[in-house]
Amino acid sequence: MLTKRIVACLDVSAGRVVKGVQFVDLVDAGDPAELAARHAAAGADEIVFLDITATHEGRGTLIETVKRAAQQLFVPFTVGGGIRTADDAAAVFEAGADKISINSAALAHPELIGAIGSSFGAQAVIVAIDARRTAGASIDQAEVFIAGGRTPAGRRAVEWAREAEDRGAGEILLTSMDADGTRAGFDCELTAAVSEAVRIPVIASGGAGDAHHFTRVFREGKADAALAAGIFHFGIASVRALKEELQRDGIPVRLPC
Repeated sequence: MLTKRIVACLDVSAGRVVKGVQFVDLVDAGDPAELAARHAAAGADEIVFLDITATHEGRGTLIETVKRAAQQLFVPFTVGGGIRTADDAAAVFEAGADKISINSAALAHPELIGAIGSSFGAQAVIVAIDARRTAGASIDQAEVFIAGGRTPAGRRAVEWAREAEDRGAGEILLTSMDADGTRAGFDCELTAAVSEAVRIPVIASGGAGDAHHFTRVFREGKADAALAAGIFHFGIASVRALKEELQRDGIPVRLPC
């Protein structure tokens, strides 16, 4: 059985890691390079760096900040935010990223998924989907948002995940905007719907609060990986302790040395 991955996320704004609730009320959480190194040393399988204001502000990714973080890491490193072209992606890979995550640009120019994949490999292209459900809506009606969760994209999450895979995405990073930052648990229903709709790995994001939430999203949500931010940044849970509990629950994970 394949091991499940635990991913530590760095949401970066103005060069600092921040964390909020449902994409608002952001508070400072620390320096990206320092936190990246700390989470990797604690046993995170991967680190994701998301420049969450790049698209909204119409600028590129913070390349120097990416370089500083990459120099600290010995685990796979994904970077997203502000990547609009294949050249942007190339600059991020040159700065030290192993994978890139695209969201708004992928929806605006779906051909970008295949263009980046043809140069760097499909495994290096993650399509991020920020999704929200209105009250009473079915899973198939979950809406996709862009520009850091500010703008509805006019697409449904499950259908867009299928198209992203068809266009060459290697993974889906699925964030439940409703659950984000609440620490009340992942949206297992939405995660399962996307996981069942595609053949590529799905990373669940939004709502992590304790080990039980991870167990549920791996079992019920059928996720291949689960991402968290605030519980790691603020010392609510350690990656090592989380993995030990997951192992006791029968979830296959790679324990840190």
